[in-house]
Amino acid sequence: MNIVARDLTKIFHTIVRRPGFIGGLTSLVAPARAAKTAVDGVSFSVDEGELLAFLGPNGAGKSTTIKMLTGILVPSSGEVEVAGIAPHRDRERNARNIGAVFGQRTQLWWDLPARESLAILRDIFNVNAEDYRRRLREFDELLELSEFWDTRVRHLSLGQRVRCDLAAALLHDPRIVFLDEPTIGMDVVVKEQVREFLRYQVDKRGRTVVLTTHDMTEVDKLAERMVLINHGRLVFDGSLAELRTRFGDTWQVHVTLAEPPATGDVEVPGLRVLRQDGPRFVFGPGDGATSPQDALRRIIERYAITDLAIEENDLEDVMRLAYLQHRSDLDVPA
Repeated sequence: MNIVARDLTKIFHTIVRRPGFIGGLTSLVAPARAAKTAVDGVSFSVDEGELLAFLGPNGAGKSTTIKMLTGILVPSSGEVEVAGIAPHRDRERNARNIGAVFGQRTQLWWDLPARESLAILRDIFNVNAEDYRRRLREFDELLELSEFWDTRVRHLSLGQRVRCDLAAALLHDPRIVFLDEPTIGMDVVVKEQVREFLRYQVDKRGRTVVLTTHDMTEVDKLAERMVLINHGRLVFDGSLAELRTRFGDTWQVHVTLAEPPATGDVEVPGLRVLRQDGPRFVFGPGDGATSPQDALRRIIERYAITDLAIEENDLEDVMRLAYLQHRSDLDVPA
């Protein structure tokens, strides 16, 4: 395993300010503290060469977990290992094994051209000249950096800066890459370029990638597996197909029957007829069908059809259902 988290927990303590002048003075002399559990007993692992989507709504604990995995934050309890290292105990060794991109922040020098920032990082990580040139060529081929890498970072567009940040994060050839909302605010063309770059790093370079994002298209195209957290707790760990099976059961099958029964009564075991318009029927899940494909098989076994269409919840809807179910289980008010 490249990454292992066991019962990972992070609790933040904040001072509660009392209202009014007297309350303000009291807060200075005898401050009251409140505990906020941002991550609550989360356990998961990531294999070498795997791309994991680490997902959750705003405030779910995603970024806090990533910061513990990168060594920025120290866990309140639990254990975390990244390439066999406890990140917060050996930050220097951990930094050489990982790369990180935070979409709203940059590791480049604001007033320097991007290429000079990369040269500084080359020296920090002791990358030899031949490897540096080879990696820059590879990054340029995939991300088209040379079009703007002589421009000061402060003058780069968001998409240009993040592409340079990706190159900076991989310059020292890390085994593991953490990406926290890397494509936020990008246009669709640059997003697709970044997706292809990430897929290349996983498939061709064998890197482990942990990605947080709110872009469900990105998850659908990239993720082999996903971990969902909500209110700091693990909601789901598995493949996209497993997620749809567990939370995405509100599908419909639209069919046009070649020869509707004279009585107009249509029955298919395990399915419900939701709507009918002449020979056109809309079926939904009943007590037996496990998927729209299973439903279609059952329909075809009983009736000849001339047209069909399957409607499934998109990934965004499925995830919303997962979060709502988890919130209901926790009895958290909306």
